[in-house]
Amino acid sequence: MKNVLIVLLMAVAYLATFILGACSGAIHPACYAYIGALLPLLTAFIYLFTCTRIRSFGAATVLNGFVFVLFLIAGEADVAYIIGTVVLTALAEILRKIKGYDTLKGVRWSFVPFAFSFFAYTAHWWTDTEGALAAAVEEMPTGYDELMKPVIENIPVLIVVLVLTILVAILAMRLVERAMKKQAALLNQ
Repeated sequence: MKNVLIVLLMAVAYLATFILGACSGAIHPACYAYIGALLPLLTAFIYLFTCTRIRSFGAATVLNGFVFVLFLIAGEADVAYIIGTVVLTALAEILRKIKGYDTLKGVRWSFVPFAFSFFAYTAHWWTDTEGALAAAVEEMPTGYDELMKPVIENIPVLIVVLVLTILVAILAMRLVERAMKKQAALLNQ
């Protein structure tokens, strides 16, 4: 029962990172579009800790599944988010199985696709640009949609940010392993 409560707490913390990322759009649309590259610095703690509690299939599924269900209920799950989340979660689970559920190597490798999860949420800007701009007119301050357009159209920066996410995910997991030595030691090398 204790493990279940701890994993639920980690799922709530993971949801908080999504909310933080979404709220960053209040600063500027570029923050919302690209914050996903920095979120692994937070989610690595949550993921490693969850993996020490779930030593078989399910760490990525529980975390992304919790957010997924809540976003479905809230009406925040579009097709791009659904497909992206399912694919990234499956990749994370497959890599963790291949590299070992109870190994640090399994956690490291599986965290890389998992680290892209917030981008599944923001993908609608590029998969449904017209709808995203229309939503911005309704939901955001006047002129926000005009700020969004150059961000959406700047595909080279998006590509750089996506590549940067891989590097940040690797660095974040290494830093978390050092910061959470006790939890990392629970996993085999």
